Amino acid sequence: MNAIKDSVHDWIPLDPVAADLLDTEAFQRLRHIKQLSTVRLVYPSASHTRFEHSLGVYHLAGQALESLGVEGARARAVRAAALLHDVGHGPYGHQTEEVIRRHTGTDHDEIGDLLYETELAGVLERHDIDPDRVAALVRGEGDLGQVVSGELDVDRMDYLVRDAHHTGVPYGTIDHGRLVRELRSRDGRLVLAEGNVQTAESLLLARALMDGVVYRHHVSRIAGAMLERACERLLDAGTPVAEFRRMADHDLLVALREEVPDLGARIERRDLYKRAVWTGLDRVPDAVTELSREDERRAARDIADEADVDRERVVVDVPSLPKLKESRTRVVVNGVVRRLEGASELVGALRATRRAQWRLGVYAPAAEQDAVAEAARDVLGLPR
Repeated sequence: MNAIKDSVHDWIPLDPVAADLLDTEAFQRLRHIKQLSTVRLVYPSASHTRFEHSLGVYHLAGQALESLGVEGARARAVRAAALLHDVGHGPYGHQTEEVIRRHTGTDHDEIGDLLYETELAGVLERHDIDPDRVAALVRGEGDLGQVVSGELDVDRMDYLVRDAHHTGVPYGTIDHGRLVRELRSRDGRLVLAEGNVQTAESLLLARALMDGVVYRHHVSRIAGAMLERACERLLDAGTPVAEFRRMADHDLLVALREEVPDLGARIERRDLYKRAVWTGLDRVPDAVTELSREDERRAARDIADEADVDRERVVVDVPSLPKLKESRTRVVVNGVVRRLEGASELVGALRATRRAQWRLGVYAPAAEQDAVAEAARDVLGLPR
């Protein structure tokens, strides 16, 4: 059996299915998609890729299946799904996912068509694995789909530890070994065994801390908003979305530099816009928090017009309201399966913290920062 040395999990043994999937062009592309996209503009060592993350998810899925006593064909399908769960990502991963969704109506975890458009389906079929079953597992369907995509999925377990390791930020450190060992199946749902409320809380706390310090860092937010705007302009200029979604990170940078040079060059050089507005939920009208992407673009144009600046030099960034998906984790308490939010007082405190961390952003070049700030307050109805 082949094995690959990993920076987080040490040696990862590969079964024959994984070894063959790794050699496909579709999977090798993940070597060129950075896991943390624009976060690496904040943390320079965060250069790890979707390729190594996918290997880590595959490794933890195998450990979880052992704990659950799942073997044979079912286990091989789940391990294949874990390995392929990110193969549908576009360039810069989640940073371009919303753009792709608006143009195609599909998310990165809807890989059914992709399997058949590439050599992946043929590899799976040669190993007697149904590609449609793998696609369903990636979407999180069924009891075993929760291993790949759910409140207790191994995807989250790997990326928290891996992202913490590569950024040098300690907050994502979790006991993933205990998490996978304590997994149980109850009535078709994954749960953590008795005595693991604190284990579940550690996952919740790690995600909340990493969100504030790493994933939603303001520099990454600004770069991500600029990147999304640039990608929309690239597609509007005629780049086919089918071609766009199969680009690697460097392909996208080259295309942006050529087709959208004002934003493309800034992103490449880290010459980013500044925060004209950066304000919390308590100072933002409810209607603003519910703006669609098209509404954001319209608001940005209105702000630019009022500030008398170029419309392409203002970006409005309204993040989704904070959620704690991990709070729905199920744990066994005194023999009864309960949601973590009902068994832990920590959940309420973290919900309040996440809401306090939420920020509306309006970004513009430094020279227009003050004028844009003034106009944004008028257009968005923000208090002075």
